[in-house]
Amino acid sequence: MGFLIMSTVLYKKQREILRFLRKFISNKGFAPTIREISAGIGIKSPATVQEHLLALERKGVIKRIRGKKRAINIMPEFEAAPENRVPILGQIAAGQPIEAIEDKSSFVEYGQSKPGEELFALRVNGDSMIEDGIFDGDLVVIRKQETCMNGEVAVALLDDGSATLKRIFREKGRIRLQPANSELDPIYVENIRIQGKVVGLIRRF
Repeated sequence: MGFLIMSTVLYKKQREILRFLRKFISNKGFAPTIREISAGIGIKSPATVQEHLLALERKGVIKRIRGKKRAINIMPEFEAAPENRVPILGQIAAGQPIEAIEDKSSFVEYGQSKPGEELFALRVNGDSMIEDGIFDGDLVVIRKQETCMNGEVAVALLDDGSATLKRIFREKGRIRLQPANSELDPIYVENIRIQGKVVGLIRRF
């Protein structure tokens, strides 16, 4: 595959807090208190805000100075709102097909998108693509499109509604869904719908 991108996954409330911090600091010139964050994003419990701030700190998004109410600094790489946010829409099987699952509660930042591309990310479930460097738990970035070239890695939706991640080969009278794992056999089907082509890989360490 040839691509590996370090990335930070932020969940819904963490994104909301980061957006609020950016706006507040931009307008006021200093950081909000925990109670101001609570009021600003509609979380009643300051303790819950504190938990989200700790998570943002662990992920390297913010830095805080203990003992000071307004000592929240956004790390430079997160100061500006990212232009290339890719939603994580669920998981995809890199093994036998599984039911497609959508979960739009999180996103990943992907800085290699091109203008006009519609991208989404799926978390890989299974080990059938390991020889292409795609492992269980990885995020694959998908460019939404309805076609792909023979041999490209794509998301295929089968007639029964299940989805899988494979190399796609169109052969006479059938379509071969080829795993990248020498211990596994290909899957043969008559029809598929291409949901998109893999254009990137994100692995968290």
